[in-house]
Amino acid sequence: MTLPAAVQNTILVTAWLLALIWLLRALQAFFGIRAMLDLTEIDESALPPLSEESSPHLSVIVPARNEAGSIEATLRSLFAQTGIRLQIVAVDDRSADGTGETMDSLVVDSATPHAYEVVHIRELPAGWLGKPHALARGVGLARAPWVLFTDADVWFAPCALQLALRAAVREKADHLVLAPTLFADSLGERAILATIQVLGHFIARLWKIGDPRAKDAFGVGGFTLVRREALAAVGGMERLRMEVVEDVALGWLIKREARRHSTMVLGPDLVRLRWLQGMFGIVRLLEKNAFAGLRFSVPMMTVVCLALLIDALLPIAALTLGPWGVCAAIAMYAGIGVGIYANRKLNRLSPLLAVLFAPCVLVVVWTFLRSMLLTLGRGGVVWRGTLYPLVGLRKGMVPFRMG
Repeated sequence: MTLPAAVQNTILVTAWLLALIWLLRALQAFFGIRAMLDLTEIDESALPPLSEESSPHLSVIVPARNEAGSIEATLRSLFAQTGIRLQIVAVDDRSADGTGETMDSLVVDSATPHAYEVVHIRELPAGWLGKPHALARGVGLARAPWVLFTDADVWFAPCALQLALRAAVREKADHLVLAPTLFADSLGERAILATIQVLGHFIARLWKIGDPRAKDAFGVGGFTLVRREALAAVGGMERLRMEVVEDVALGWLIKREARRHSTMVLGPDLVRLRWLQGMFGIVRLLEKNAFAGLRFSVPMMTVVCLALLIDALLPIAALTLGPWGVCAAIAMYAGIGVGIYANRKLNRLSPLLAVLFAPCVLVVVWTFLRSMLLTLGRGGVVWRGTLYPLVGLRKGMVPFRMG
């Protein structure tokens, strides 16, 4: 069946508009990310030295709930940090798989300047989500002027923390996010990862986070470095007690509300983690975060999913409309490929993964819709085995918007 001429023209015009949008944002990302500070390329002599005093330079808070398979490697990579004095606070948040016992069994080598302590949480107080509460307990013990929030499945290169802290001091930052290097094993994982990250260019322009005039703000759970004084200025972790995406919310509060200096830096292989477990790992991974990131808004989720479906399906439809349609689809996919290449210091993924953009976007749409339907059906978010009612989450969330 041949589509009416008016419908064909609408598809063609919209396809070209999409292509231009993607090409423009891809070029912005290419030049913007290339200009970001890369800690692996910096001349260390240009960074300020850390204090010679005996007190810790940095307090590292590592919350963990049922992370027995990864917590030891994470903590040992922290013990191996060089050129810096750390206070490492491992917080066992009601684990039932031996995570706490693993934490207790580890000992810092006396030859290092690091201090290590373990906190065990047996019960979650009312009015708190588990992770923000665990982070708050860690912050309550922090002795250093800077705090690093990280996760229990992250690996750190030995020089990572001293480089990040010295860069934060040089940049006069109150909040520094070091983009982790995400690695993937299978083609499906790589394709989904490439798609998520290239779509991310429309949510937060990483290269604009350090610009106080730009609205872009962001956070990464694996590496959020913040001055304790700046954290206190936004109300501390108590302000985030009911926040599902506490890392992003903290970045937004520090930059947009407190008007403090927030920045994001690169450092290939300084901080590494495997974010996905298989192509469809994204479905479970974003079960709690997708709807929460859109502030539990059904209209917003509807708009986002419709926009994603247009991105996925319209170029394919344009391919059937002759040379101009084919050119529009090629132009859009070229923009996607350039956008993936722009992220090369984050993941080293091939721009050729752009050819799998459409099916990956459909997986993302299903992931988003599933997150919304499960949250509404359960009446809340299930996080690490605990149901947090939606009424309380909406009441306690930070009023920011992604994008």
